Amino acid sequence: MRYTGIYILLTALLLLTACAGKLTEGKVVTVTIEPQRFFAEKIAGDKFTIHCVVPSGQSPETYDPTPRQMVQIGQSEAYLQIGYIGFEQVWMQKIRENNPDLKIFDVSKGMQFVKETEEEDHHHHHHHAGGIDPHIWTSIEGAKVIAWNTLNAFIELDKENTEYYWKNYNDLLAEIGKTEAEIKRLLDPLTDRTFIIYHPALTYFADEFDLVQLCIEMDGKEPSPAQLKQLVMTAKEHHTKVVFIQQEFDQKNAGLIAKETGCRLVKINPLDYHWNTELIHIAKALANGKTD
Repeated sequence: MRYTGIYILLTALLLLTACAGKLTEGKVVTVTIEPQRFFAEKIAGDKFTIHCVVPSGQSPETYDPTPRQMVQIGQSEAYLQIGYIGFEQVWMQKIRENNPDLKIFDVSKGMQFVKETEEEDHHHHHHHAGGIDPHIWTSIEGAKVIAWNTLNAFIELDKENTEYYWKNYNDLLAEIGKTEAEIKRLLDPLTDRTFIIYHPALTYFADEFDLVQLCIEMDGKEPSPAQLKQLVMTAKEHHTKVVFIQQEFDQKNAGLIAKETGCRLVKINPLDYHWNTELIHIAKALANGKTD
């Protein structure tokens, strides 16, 4: 008898969780990358579930969604795209065609984009579609643009909770302001303002805080020995202290350059969900040559 009782209880529990799964999902909004999920969750609060397509540790330049993710996108109320990242260049058209009723918002609207130029000093030698650098979330200005567009998207999706979204947006702005103050505090005293990175993900960050970003990757490809030699020379001239490595890119050359220049290798993840702590981590690495 006891067993049947337990069995019935288990079945009931399973049924409950199956239904609850559906219920707690509620309304879903999909975003492309993890930092966007940070902003979207801050503003949406408990009104929407936010799904992110590109998992942490994968490159949004080259990521292909799973069939399950494509289904999830179709079940969303809306899709918030970050703007010009590789994933969106390849997949947005298909997403639109498959889901003609899906509301699509571009959270980079109104951003002053950095155009990628063939500069001789190879600060921006990686080419993204349309010649636009898409990594806007790595700057304070970009964060504000994303927050503003995200706010407007949620108000459009759910007008009756407008006040709730505004309150969350203002809290988020305060958090962005605190992050900016902390980064300035760390970076203001610096005399050596150059850093090396594999993939130029920190262009906006560098522009905003008056830093110089040197890239290892050239035109999206591995650098030649001559280019590496040039990079090492430039780094030495600028008294560079830090080489940043990202987990989704090759680290062999970064290690080599760090050795040649006496720089420290610091792991960063500009695609981290915790947008604010990640930017502060980057600033700390530049400020004191070590990270807490």
